Amino acid sequence: MSQYTVAIIGTGPDPKNPTVDGFAMGYRHAEAYRNNEQCRLVACADIVRENAEAFADEFSLNTDQIYEDYETMFTEAEPDLVSVTVPPAIHEDIVVDCARSNAVEAVHCEKPMGHTWKSAERMVQSCWRHNTQLTFNRQRRFGRPFTEAKRLLDEGTIGSLQRVEIGWGDFFDTGAHMVDLAVMFNGDRPADWVIAQLDYREEDVRFGAHQENQMWAQWQYDNGVYGTLSTGAGSSLVGAALLLRGTAGTIRIDVDGGPMLELEHDGTRESIDVGGETIHGTPQDGDRFGSHLHDRAVSDIISALQHDDESQLCGRIGLNTAEILFAGYESVRRRKRIDLPLDLDDNPIEQMVESGALSPMPESKE
Repeated sequence: MSQYTVAIIGTGPDPKNPTVDGFAMGYRHAEAYRNNEQCRLVACADIVRENAEAFADEFSLNTDQIYEDYETMFTEAEPDLVSVTVPPAIHEDIVVDCARSNAVEAVHCEKPMGHTWKSAERMVQSCWRHNTQLTFNRQRRFGRPFTEAKRLLDEGTIGSLQRVEIGWGDFFDTGAHMVDLAVMFNGDRPADWVIAQLDYREEDVRFGAHQENQMWAQWQYDNGVYGTLSTGAGSSLVGAALLLRGTAGTIRIDVDGGPMLELEHDGTRESIDVGGETIHGTPQDGDRFGSHLHDRAVSDIISALQHDDESQLCGRIGLNTAEILFAGYESVRRRKRIDLPLDLDDNPIEQMVESGALSPMPESKE
């Protein structure tokens, strides 16, 4: 059995007090590596030395295993696998540097993929050129509400999939999970077009990125299946976090006032057992961040690395989600449907805020 040395870039602040400035996801990644016998944590890097020192203390790293400069860490620690757990705006530089290091075999990066569409594309291309495995932490794919829904769908329980509806979260942050799940349910296929509109009247900045208050989006995949998203004030339209409509029935996930997973077909409704898991994880374990989902994600990327296979979390599949997200914002900016493939250099929502086209009221500091 191979064992892989692991390093974390971006340890983050105290994980006991997570905020939209930082959820200390480096700790979540490190816990999952610690739980995997094929992984051994050998180093960490953070530009804030005290954050890295606190992390090292938690995971029994020595002083000489703490770095402020991650490129020095590549040279001295020579990790096989690196987790990148920093804000999206700096994913690209670090991921590309990992690929170019010729020391790192695999990179596991937090979501959303990047701050622009070009950034997301460049990360995938750079890792492909340097034969570096690239994955993004879309760990909800491994939650039982979603894997059981996928099993029912694949077994033909609701016939052919016609539409995936999203009624929870937002478009860019949690949307990086929810739209990814829609992509998963439709066989990881790309979209052909996206049309959208949003409302952004109250400032909401998460991990350095603006996040709208309400969103409506529709897209069509290349096989004719539709995706829709209704968030914020319009989220109740769907009646569940996710709804899968087929030719012979419906699957609802996290039903409003109902079960976590519900199947409706042949004129009947039944609740499907998902072992107590929710869309966030397993509350019974007191686990706010769904550590078992991170464990499953790490197992998947290690298996892919060991067998020279493609992980469910690979960058290639991640681009299908990122393209929908950035095309949705571009649709708002251009006031038209956006046909894919996408050709876009900037971040439309950030540009609309900077130009004054969107003018959210600043968040109160009280």
